[in-house]
Amino acid sequence: MARGFAFDLAHLLSGGMVLMSFMLLYQDRLTSLLRIYALHALLLALAVAWQAHAQGAPHLYITAVIALAFKAIAIPVALHRIVRRLGIHRELETVVGIGPTMLFGMGLVALSIAVMLPVTSQADPLAREDLAFALSVVLLGLLVMITRRNAVGQVVGFMAMENGLVLAATGAKGMPLVVEISVAFSILIAFIVIGIFLFRIRERFDTVDLQALDRFRGERR
Repeated sequence: MARGFAFDLAHLLSGGMVLMSFMLLYQDRLTSLLRIYALHALLLALAVAWQAHAQGAPHLYITAVIALAFKAIAIPVALHRIVRRLGIHRELETVVGIGPTMLFGMGLVALSIAVMLPVTSQADPLAREDLAFALSVVLLGLLVMITRRNAVGQVVGFMAMENGLVLAATGAKGMPLVVEISVAFSILIAFIVIGIFLFRIRERFDTVDLQALDRFRGERR
């Protein structure tokens, strides 16, 4: 019964991350997108903490704390401040409509399950479904990146992809602590660089819309 409960809760949290990924696809306002990402990262922290308990791997609690502190709190708060300072409180433009994007997202989830479950047939039962969910989160994060024209929206898609990679690593019996810490600092440094990059774009072109930047580049030729 206890092992069955461990499976159910692990899959509930991983499935919740997939649901939050779909909500990221659905959002058409930047502030809402950042709030949903914070929930996405919070579910990641809870999923990692539960994996630490289910696997008896105490070092994964450190990963959960890192995910909670940086991904669920620090980065969303910093992005909200960047958005306010840049003055880009507006709707997010997408490459295609929300309907086709959601349908394509469902196809990616089906593809993840169809590919991952046969490949991991010999893996631990607790990891099999979690790896399928993790691949779904990665692909949905990639979809967020390629369907958003706003640079901040693409940054959120990239970080959602990275959440899926962390979920996959912890579901597959974790990764060395030194790797977790180095990944966390790499993401923090990348976020700082991205923040500076966004400020410079806004200062130079008065927009962070990539389509507008493409038009400007064409006018300069």
